[in-house]
Amino acid sequence: VQLVESGGGSVQTGGSLRLSCAVSLNPTSDYCLGWIRQAPGKAREGVAFIDTDGSTRYGDAVKGRFTISRDNAQNALYLQMNSLQLGYTNMYYCAIPERCGEAWSRGFGLWGQGTQVTVS
Repeated sequence: VQLVESGGGSVQTGGSLRLSCAVSLNPTSDYCLGWIRQAPGKAREGVAFIDTDGSTRYGDAVKGRFTISRDNAQNALYLQMNSLQLGYTNMYYCAIPERCGEAWSRGFGLWGQGTQVTVS
């Protein structure tokens, strides 16, 4: 299983980015997926989650700013990030949660190499 993120970069405060993740799961539709972030020396933090039925959940810090979506036919996961602020600078990872639903952010079994988002 591979998760390969792309789309990170540098953006000014208030700007937007769209992260993408190529997901090598078969079939992708059977898995709930998420985005996490982790700064050096800090704990991993759940950012957004999307279940197999398309329902979504978000971390408190990003509600109203980020939108997670998936395209099972393309084996892809996305994160639209709007109104970015300085505090959103971080490495973002595509991940497979250990649990789906309300417990999605309690642990992650697999994640990719990450893509850096820098807000200045």
